[in-house]
Amino acid sequence: MKVAVYYHNQDVRIEEIPRPQIGPGELLVKVKACGICGSDVMEWYRRKKAPLVLGHEMCGEIVEVGEKVNKYHLGQRVFVSHHVPCNTCRYCLHGHHTACATLHSTNFDPGGFSEYIRIPELNVNRGVYVLPDEISFEEGTFIEPLACVYRGQRLTGLEPGSTVLVIGAGISGLLHIQLAKALGAGKIISTDIQKYRLSAARKFGAEIIISEKEDLVPRILQINNQRPADLVIICAGTDTVIQPALQCVDNGGTILFFAVPPAGVQVPVPITDLWRREITMKTSYGASPADILTAIELIKNKNLPYLSEMITHRLPLEETGLGFKLVAEAKESIKVLINP
Repeated sequence: MKVAVYYHNQDVRIEEIPRPQIGPGELLVKVKACGICGSDVMEWYRRKKAPLVLGHEMCGEIVEVGEKVNKYHLGQRVFVSHHVPCNTCRYCLHGHHTACATLHSTNFDPGGFSEYIRIPELNVNRGVYVLPDEISFEEGTFIEPLACVYRGQRLTGLEPGSTVLVIGAGISGLLHIQLAKALGAGKIISTDIQKYRLSAARKFGAEIIISEKEDLVPRILQINNQRPADLVIICAGTDTVIQPALQCVDNGGTILFFAVPPAGVQVPVPITDLWRREITMKTSYGASPADILTAIELIKNKNLPYLSEMITHRLPLEETGLGFKLVAEAKESIKVLINP
């Protein structure tokens, strides 16, 4: 079968490998659609592991069912989670599923940028979700990223009526904007360095957009009755946005590090200022099974009505390299899908 093998962002090759053979308790899924995630193009994270077949925002159809699998059958449309927690360790039992060692060691074989994937028994037991009829394969590629976004906002305790500032209007920022709106946020503000993405932010729910040419802090005070934001969500993986984020959050507010700088970057923390102002700094990685179930319900019920409109490119497997270039350049693309 054909797979797209990642060497680096400018070198993604179409290669042939044997079609996976499944064993007892396993499934073989034909990939119908897989999104390119922003994390797929983070070279500081991915390149050291190359070559490999990436792709985790996938949906497909079950084409083979292994012995002892009774829960699923041929022809079912499914979303498959690549990482699954054990659900029994102290981290899972305390709600920190994404800190679970099992979650960090599980995956399907090979990756979503392929014609077929083998689903190991553990993933079959804990990470396969039947797609409701109301969700298309393309919409299903949003399940994983939306689940991650939902987890982040859930951990912040976002309250209805809150003023939310989203820094970075890539796909994760746009999902944060739409979800915050769906969850009852009051005023939603977006800022980005790309004019194209700011336009997308306005289209997909941000009431106010602020370009890099504007002075962020006084602009937010001006549009928010001289108050900073209750919640600042960082969706840009650079340390240059951290100081502006600290200046734009209100006393008692929260900063969510949804995106983080590259590994090894040290961020100075003005702890005395945070202490006096009671600022909370939160991090959020991945999604738990409960977050995935919530994301499925949100998509099924059309709570985020613009998902399909966010897809800017639909490419065959043979053009996965082009897809990676589009996402890495971050210019005039939002959601790029590969349809094997």
